[in-house]
Amino acid sequence: MKADMSDLQKTHLKATSLVTLTLQNSLLGLSMRYSRTRDGPMFIASTAVVMTELIKLIASLFLVYCEHQNFKSWRQALCSRFIFINMDTLKFLVMSLVYVVQNNLLYISASHLDATTYQVTYQLRILTSSLLSVVLLKRNLLPSQWVALVLLVIGVGIAQLSGSSEGHKQASIKADSQNRLIGFCAVLVASFLSGFAGIIIEMILKCSDISVWMRNAQLTFMSFPFAFLTCLISDWNKVVHLGWFYGYDYFILYLIVLQAAGGMLSFLVLKHADNILKGFATSLAIIISALASVFLFNFRITILLTTGAALVIGSIFLYNKPAPDEKRPLMFKHIEDV
Repeated sequence: MKADMSDLQKTHLKATSLVTLTLQNSLLGLSMRYSRTRDGPMFIASTAVVMTELIKLIASLFLVYCEHQNFKSWRQALCSRFIFINMDTLKFLVMSLVYVVQNNLLYISASHLDATTYQVTYQLRILTSSLLSVVLLKRNLLPSQWVALVLLVIGVGIAQLSGSSEGHKQASIKADSQNRLIGFCAVLVASFLSGFAGIIIEMILKCSDISVWMRNAQLTFMSFPFAFLTCLISDWNKVVHLGWFYGYDYFILYLIVLQAAGGMLSFLVLKHADNILKGFATSLAIIISALASVFLFNFRITILLTTGAALVIGSIFLYNKPAPDEKRPLMFKHIEDV
């Protein structure tokens, strides 16, 4: 009975991860786009990244405390993971820097790309994840998966050539400050960093019995100083003259919480969900965002963008199609080997 209950809980957790990840991806793409294109004073994106990391850290520490249910045990666990320096700590140090850079790049790309093109292009992280898994994990890809990767690149290229429009009002107001090339380059680098970080974090989570929330607390504890330093270096003058919370309102606070929730959810998905669930969630998020953009942003979906999105979505399903009569486990066993 215990085993059955465990299987039921795992199934429920995967289903919940699917629905939540789909909703979060859809809302985040639309919300980030709206936050960078709406009327009114523009908030400083780097401060939002810092606030996101702070919320993630507080939430993770609280969840770790809930796991221990004892202050002394909680404090000892934190000391063992945060104070003593080892190879495990150094890997999280590198990952924290990667995630800070990635988050800042996503805000830049959201300022220069429409919501659908932004999300379609960001699917290149699947390509980088696959290529890095071959290099780092010595994983063998099926022929159908290589075909899917080619379709992914073609689909993203077509989507970039679409020249989609978000309506005359936003185009006239924001055209001077938008550059699709800058947006594409930003999301391209973010895709590579996402693929690299995703592989390493997945290896760390699945090769260890340490809880997801403790791992998330480790990463966030190290990424917070990097985020703060990046903010000071890139936007020092803006912060000094305009103030840390310049341009903030309830919507920006919602966006920060949504971004923090997404970061924590990604850890949960990497630990418990599989690639098929991720593919479904990502694909549905693209479709939902495209449909919502029509009503929210007066977005006109062109034939090229529709074709590109269809190729990207199709490639995701093709890549995640399991090999017949074959179970392909993860190829790594020792995180120390990376």
